[in-house]
Amino acid sequence: MIVAGALLSLALAAVEVRLEPGVARPGDVVLIEVIGSTEAPTGRLGPSELVFLPYNGRWLALEGLSVELKPQSRVLQVMAGDEQVDGALEIAPERFRRRQLTVSKRFTSISKKDQRRSKADQRAFKAATDVDFEPWTFDADFAWPRNAEVSAPFGDLRLFNGKKKSQHMGTDVNGETGDPIYAANDGEVTMVRDCFASGGTVLLHHGGRLFTAYFHLSAFDVKPGQRVRRGQLIGRVGSSGRVTGPHLHFGVKLDGRWVNAESLLGLDLSAP
Repeated sequence: MIVAGALLSLALAAVEVRLEPGVARPGDVVLIEVIGSTEAPTGRLGPSELVFLPYNGRWLALEGLSVELKPQSRVLQVMAGDEQVDGALEIAPERFRRRQLTVSKRFTSISKKDQRRSKADQRAFKAATDVDFEPWTFDADFAWPRNAEVSAPFGDLRLFNGKKKSQHMGTDVNGETGDPIYAANDGEVTMVRDCFASGGTVLLHHGGRLFTAYFHLSAFDVKPGQRVRRGQLIGRVGSSGRVTGPHLHFGVKLDGRWVNAESLLGLDLSAP
């Protein structure tokens, strides 16, 4: 076993397993890579079964950690042919901010009409993300959709008007209405929709049930079913939906769970 910074590398005979990061936090995306196996590996990270898909001559699995995890050590077990590689992922304490916000009643009370619209949006989201573990669509690292300051990080715990509590399941990036938004990586557009809460919404599928989400847009530059490339213009910053001002809410959904986009952007997907 070799440990170097946040990267854990495990080797046995001809098979090498790379775990990144070696220490993660609740809500992070974890990479498990297998090199040297001629067939698809199998494995588990704690109680979760890993799904490995071919990637640039090796095998790659991505696992999203729950925001509710407590500090612990999770066992990693990978089977490649007749070989088994064991390791561990350390889960560090979460560092989510606690914030108290004062907002108008329209943000804490929803009319029956808007409730019906919100339920229709939920059905549309479910349909747009109901896919199999299709092949990865990318061959490079994920990039920021905007080169701008983060105004609200993933995981913020919010208390509205001293009562209603919620957690911010995305990363807010500053911008003015009309500023460009770019695809974080190669993928397929599975949703272009004006939603009640998220406003102008674009979803991109990157294979492996991995999605990037772009909320509150003022304009769209893509259509459902379209294939896009990393860095391609997909829309414009806006203030649509239930927000108080223009910005981009950038989200990542992995196998049905919202996870920290910044952790995905920090993964080295080009390592040999």
